Amino acid sequence: MNTARRKVFIKTYGCQMNVYDSDRMTDVLARDGYDAVETAEDADLIVLNTCHIREKAAEKVYSEVGRLRPLKEAAKEEGRRVEIAIAGCVAQAEGKEIIRRAPIVDVVVGPQSYHRLGAALARAREGGAAVETEFPAEDKFDHIPSRARARPGLAANPAAFLTVQEGCDKFCTFCVVPYTRGGEFSRPVAKILAEARRLVGSGVREIMLLGQNVNAYHGEAEDGSDWSLARLVLELADIEGLERIRYTTSHPRDMADDLIAAHRDCDKLMPYLHLPVQSGSDKILAAMNRRHGREEYFRLVDRLREARPDLALSGDFIVGFPGESEDDFAATMDLVARVGYASAYSFKYSPRPGTPAAEREQLDEAVKSERLQRLQALLSEQQTRFNAAMQGRVIDVLLEKPGRRPGQLVGRSPFLQAVHVDAPAHLIGEIVSVKVDEIGANSLFASLMSPPLERLSA
Repeated sequence: MNTARRKVFIKTYGCQMNVYDSDRMTDVLARDGYDAVETAEDADLIVLNTCHIREKAAEKVYSEVGRLRPLKEAAKEEGRRVEIAIAGCVAQAEGKEIIRRAPIVDVVVGPQSYHRLGAALARAREGGAAVETEFPAEDKFDHIPSRARARPGLAANPAAFLTVQEGCDKFCTFCVVPYTRGGEFSRPVAKILAEARRLVGSGVREIMLLGQNVNAYHGEAEDGSDWSLARLVLELADIEGLERIRYTTSHPRDMADDLIAAHRDCDKLMPYLHLPVQSGSDKILAAMNRRHGREEYFRLVDRLREARPDLALSGDFIVGFPGESEDDFAATMDLVARVGYASAYSFKYSPRPGTPAAEREQLDEAVKSERLQRLQALLSEQQTRFNAAMQGRVIDVLLEKPGRRPGQLVGRSPFLQAVHVDAPAHLIGEIVSVKVDEIGANSLFASLMSPPLERLSA
């Protein structure tokens, strides 16, 4: 019997949830006899965990598969089998079309079915390509081994992702998520708390709660009651050793009173919130089916800042949505100027097949590009101003990993900024006080305050 372990390389595209999903696929495959490697050339199985949000996402996947063809063919000449799996949202959207266009692909598995990856690979070896893109009735999280069992001895990053909610019921007219991830689903409270405790037990100090609409979370507790995200956050805050809690991505419609209060009352909930608005025009917001207006968004921001005055806001913006006039774009610029963002993501609208907006008359690319340039200039100015305000401040930083220079560590501020600090490696995983000495384009440079050093030498 051949008990040799095989090797897997997973390439991850897109959002934090895909990063989390790739980690969990690694857990599933570890149980099935695979060890993770750093390059496709070293792998027996190559998994592309795809994202459908960016422009021409499917075409980029086909291009990547084309680049893998020589590798697979060379391995075959050597008498070695290399398998290719396409996972994630492009897999869900394209399904069997991937096999038709790229016959060298062995398995296609959607984001709700990756716990079936091992079985799909077994089927592919017996009778050709296997496609798993149905939304299974069972909860995939019930079939995924815990990280502690799957990869014993693996050092945990002090900051980790934890999916609590998936899918979306909003049906924004530009978005494929309801079609690729399905409807909103909230994981049971007990399972989330158990996973969080395992993470903390392995050295995690900060958890980022993930969901397509994470603040729509409504999970069932063991007593049958329904818990909101706010109640979940407060329960997580009681876990000894967990020092920081974050969540993303939020929808303005789901920012409930108790969650706003949690930002006021829970010290472990970091003062940073990603709250996408997409446009500042009521006309375009209606065309997007966002179900909120600009004034409603302003009122929400005011309430959040009243609850947590130091709250830093991040956002998402789409420029050049079908029907957007210069006045509509001016309304977006006005909203950005009035709110003031610490950071933001902004994109030109690009059609997603199967979404309502894709069927509408599209704006000229040159118009979209010019507007995006103006918006990004304003957003960049705001981010620079926010970072510059950190000059000379003392802030707490969770040190996560080595930096590029010897003797340098990199961590995150409470506001999610990258912070570079000269510090000894044994401080990785510690929250230390630093003084910000220099402001970079996208990060801060700081020095350790003396108290932590004195405590260590005592």
